[in-house]
Amino acid sequence: MLVSATEMLKKAKAGRYAVGQFNINNLEWTKSILLTAQECNSPVILGVSEGAAKYMGGYDTVVGMTKGLIKGLNITVPVALHLDHGSFDACYKCMEAGFLSIMFDGSHDPIEENVEKTKKLVADAHAQEISIEAEVGAIGGEEDGVIGKGECADPAECKSIADLGVDFLAAGIGNIHGKYPADWAGLSFETLAAIQQLTGELPLVLHGGTGIPADMIRKAISLGVAKINVNTECQLSFAAATRKYIEDGKDLQGKGFDPRKLLAPGAEAIRATVKEKMELFGSVGQA
Repeated sequence: MLVSATEMLKKAKAGRYAVGQFNINNLEWTKSILLTAQECNSPVILGVSEGAAKYMGGYDTVVGMTKGLIKGLNITVPVALHLDHGSFDACYKCMEAGFLSIMFDGSHDPIEENVEKTKKLVADAHAQEISIEAEVGAIGGEEDGVIGKGECADPAECKSIADLGVDFLAAGIGNIHGKYPADWAGLSFETLAAIQQLTGELPLVLHGGTGIPADMIRKAISLGVAKINVNTECQLSFAAATRKYIEDGKDLQGKGFDPRKLLAPGAEAIRATVKEKMELFGSVGQA
């Protein structure tokens, strides 16, 4: 059933594992992720960027589809539907549509403005029992046209945002969205440890989970990361499986052009990627 992400992440932080946020792009994506979460008995967060929501026909469509799949597929593990990198306005649209978790990305605003907007959103979200994530220090790479180079957040700024009562915090520690370049310097565990020290029990979020080596992921979890976002990796495995199906000429055999057949290998590939991540994050069996 749909829940806010607060309890699942508190539990993850206390249990030293992380819950994966897997971004959804369409029906196949959502269905594959939900089925894998159920199979792994793992809590899961479905991330929805503003661009993906627009592509899928709006926030109401996304909520309707997710609730319908949870009921139709008999999904019993906790599922949070979460706005990813939302603007101030998008946060309100999502709350109205029935999202129980939102992320306000005020990282590009001056810190004072980020604080003011976050404060208002925390009050309004909590009044409806909706969980809220905030961000300090822009995450590198490209996300819906926003490009950042992977800077490290200021731990004192993280504390000032954490003290506003957000439920979990995304802090830049050198991580980036998308594929990591060959000259990537790695995660700054020094920054992460300093942030964890100042924010205490607050679950921390690692964006750009695609391509970070497994040992770094495990170390980040040991330092307080309880939510890890994955998007590009599922897109790459979906594309590779779809490419293979067409290159093997399977779309030309019988009714191989039927979209249900054409998209099936890609959907299976997403399931394999999600399962691998849930095992790495330690969330299997934690529902």
